[in-house]
Amino acid sequence: MTADLVKVESDGPIRILTLNRPEALNSFDDPLKVAFIDTLRSVERDPDARAIVLTGAGKAFSAGGDISNFENRREFHNRFYWMRIARAVPESLMRCHLPVVAAINGPAVGLGCSLALLSDIVVIADTAFLADPHVNAGLVAGDGGAVLWPLLVGYLKAKEYLLLGERIPAEEAVRLGLANRAVPKEDVLQEALGLARRLAELSPHAVQETKKAINLHIEAAALRITPFALAAESESFVTDEVKSFIEKFTTKAR
Repeated sequence: MTADLVKVESDGPIRILTLNRPEALNSFDDPLKVAFIDTLRSVERDPDARAIVLTGAGKAFSAGGDISNFENRREFHNRFYWMRIARAVPESLMRCHLPVVAAINGPAVGLGCSLALLSDIVVIADTAFLADPHVNAGLVAGDGGAVLWPLLVGYLKAKEYLLLGERIPAEEAVRLGLANRAVPKEDVLQEALGLARRLAELSPHAVQETKKAINLHIEAAALRITPFALAAESESFVTDEVKSFIEKFTTKAR
C-alpha cells in the first residue's frame, strides 16, 4: 500500500515523515512519488501540525529516482504522465506552508538531494553526502537541480557539481550553504526535532508567511526553468546513453 511508503509519526505539533523503502535506499519509484505527494498534502490539512521533520528509513535519506523505472520512460505516454508526477514531487515540498526540517540520515542523491535542498533547515549526518548525478546517468538535471543549485552555491559551483555529479561530504555541504549543520549520525533526528519544536513554538503566521516570501525566489526561478529542464530530461530517456545506462544497471542487478 502507498500509505506504508511514507510513515507519519506525531511528536506533539511535529509530524515526522519517513521515506520508507529502506531495501531500495528510499529511491523514488512511481508509487513512492504518489505517496509522498499525498502524505504531504494530508499533513498540511492537519490543523494541529506546526512543523515537519523529513527523513529516511535505514541507511539512506534517498537514493533519488528508482532506476528500475527508467525503461518504461522510453515510451512516450508513460514518460509524459510520470514526468508530470516527477515535477509535482519537489513542487509539493516547495509550496508546503509548514516549515520543514530535513534530517539527512544518509546519502541524499538526485531527487532526494533536491528534496533536502527544498527543506527549510537541513541537518545532515557527518557520514552522509549530497550528490546530483543525473548527468552521469545520461539525464538532464531536470527535477530541481538546475533550479536550486545556482541559487544556493552560484553558477560555477552549480555547473561543477551538476555536470560532474561529485559527492559532497557533510562538512563541505555546510560550508557551501547546502546544509545548516552537520552532526553525528545518531543525533540527526533529535537535532532536527529540536529545531522543529522551536519553529512550532513561534507564530504560525509569521513562520509560514516568511517562508513563503523567501520561497518566492525559488518559485520565480522554477517558473522560468522547470518547463525546459523537465522537457529536456524527458527527452534524455530515449537517448543511447540512457539506454546503455539501463542495460548496465540491469546486468549488474542480475
